[in-house]
Amino acid sequence: MSDPQPLEEEAYDMSGARLALTLCVTKAREGSEVDLEALENMFQHLGFKSTMKRDPTAQQFQEEMEKFQQVIDSWEEPVSCAFVVFMAHGDEGLLKGEDGEMVRLDDLFQVLNNKNCQALRAKPKVFIVQACRGEHRDLGETIGGNEVVMITNDSHQTIPTYTDALHVYSTVEGYLAYRHDEKGSCFIQTLVKVFRDRKGSILELLTEVTRRMAKAELLQEGRMRKVNPEVQSTLRKQLYLQ
Repeated sequence: MSDPQPLEEEAYDMSGARLALTLCVTKAREGSEVDLEALENMFQHLGFKSTMKRDPTAQQFQEEMEKFQQVIDSWEEPVSCAFVVFMAHGDEGLLKGEDGEMVRLDDLFQVLNNKNCQALRAKPKVFIVQACRGEHRDLGETIGGNEVVMITNDSHQTIPTYTDALHVYSTVEGYLAYRHDEKGSCFIQTLVKVFRDRKGSILELLTEVTRRMAKAELLQEGRMRKVNPEVQSTLRKQLYLQ
């Protein structure tokens, strides 16, 4: 049995323009100005050209995203990456504008997808959402020890309830997954091959799985199809399989 071979690194080209948009509702959200200042410093440090808008209404969230898409598509030089930060009150899949009306996150996300924003096709699009997604409260779980103690830096640490999980789906929500009657599923076959033949953290390996699947053409009902897995991770540490 031959030794596993290291992955060949393939990275996004970040030599072009880096653009960022922050939409923040400050009304009844104390501390948001501190967040805005920190974000501006971060974007400046990372070489992003950053735009910020305070207190958008629900409709303005959508309008500002569409304006951002137009700016990106009309940028004179190639664009390498876009960051979008949303900060507001919210609920599952929703953000609340300054006017109290709701806007769907999915409607905002799709403005920059590969169909709607040509300059960002195959380019990284990073969305950061600082907003509630429901009303449950996570008190955390204690690591080691059941005694009640005062909370200090030396006490038993707590972790969020839903960390240390990695969910890997064969396709994205709303789409079909495919399986060949004789060769099996592209997803399982690709995953097994990568996990067997390559070394790296599990998230690096899953990125390789996604890259390979994105290149594949699947024939189904006489037409070529595309499919890619979806990874949802709350890992706190690197996970190595070999």
